[in-house]
Amino acid sequence: MANPLAAHYERFRVAERLLLTGHSHQAWPDVALEGQIEAFDDAARLIDDKWERAFAKAEEVREGFRRLLADPGAEIALGASTHDLVLRLLSALDLRGRPRLVTTDGEFHTLRRQLARLAEEGIELVRVPAEPADTLAERLAAAVDERTAAVLVSAVLFETARIVPGLDAVAVACARTGTELVVDAYHALGAMPFGLAERGLSDAWVLGGGYKYLQLGEGNCFLRVPAHGCEMRPAITGWYAEFGALTDEHDANRVAYGRGAERFAGSTYDPTSHYRAARVMRFFAEQGLTPDRLRQSYRRQVELLAERVDALGAPDDVVTRDRQTPLDRYGAFLALRSPVAGELRAALAQRGVLADSRGPWLRLGPAPYVSDEQLDAAVGLLGEAIRSLPRA
Repeated sequence: MANPLAAHYERFRVAERLLLTGHSHQAWPDVALEGQIEAFDDAARLIDDKWERAFAKAEEVREGFRRLLADPGAEIALGASTHDLVLRLLSALDLRGRPRLVTTDGEFHTLRRQLARLAEEGIELVRVPAEPADTLAERLAAAVDERTAAVLVSAVLFETARIVPGLDAVAVACARTGTELVVDAYHALGAMPFGLAERGLSDAWVLGGGYKYLQLGEGNCFLRVPAHGCEMRPAITGWYAEFGALTDEHDANRVAYGRGAERFAGSTYDPTSHYRAARVMRFFAEQGLTPDRLRQSYRRQVELLAERVDALGAPDDVVTRDRQTPLDRYGAFLALRSPVAGELRAALAQRGVLADSRGPWLRLGPAPYVSDEQLDAAVGLLGEAIRSLPRA
């Protein structure tokens, strides 16, 4: 039986397929195509004068992110990827005077790889173990000192879906030492309410994007710039970062910057992604897909998946999950630990179930358009996949 919302996703055929990729790539609603066509039509009709329309779409996307952060006055820089944005941020830090970065060993590859490469060049990198997640914030706060330029941490861990509690304590430690706090909210936005003030993160930098739970597709990432960051001067900088200063007389010895988050802007980009995102954000509003409602939906779906997986009675040496931690401490997908996670993912794909694996973790990601019957069917096929494995 199809989820009623699935009728809005006919092009992705969500009612016909078993898509448990909600934590990685969600289907786009059919109206996303309206945004893409509008972008083409504006380009064809207006030629180079399309940019006024494109910039208006970009501002609509910024407004959408402000609503998700419950931060109506937020300075928001947009980018094609979180990597583009974090590079600009890192280049604005005083890494000569404060050559130390603190992070966790549970960060997504964007941070994992880039920070590891900086460590090869002499930056002191402290990796705090991500587990146990309940004490992670406390341990991060203890690792901060006056030599630390930034702490970079996820709000929800991408491998396990564990929500990291207590980030306000890290914010306090950072404020005390003049350290920047950078929160990767990619697995939080669209999956749960994430108001910055109520979380004690008003002075934090926040990274995120729309490829996952927000259904915006590629090219829709953002960096929320705290008030004090609006005076920083990124060394990696595109010419859009001086839009607000283009009419000024240029000093050949000092690069000019625009105002606020404009300082973290890039250069000429494909605006199609923003047209699509703006239309999808309006669709979410039309359907009442608020963070509160989505959180309730994901919690119920994850609980259903966990119940069905437990009922399989799979041997613990093949598949297990954390049954000690309440499910309300998890985000919007179910992570199963398995020494054969990759083999199970492949076996599921052969049976028509799309999921993914990261190291020892098999990740099952529901979505608002997936029905309970589809979740039941997918877990049943997981049972088949487990039974198909050769046992030692």
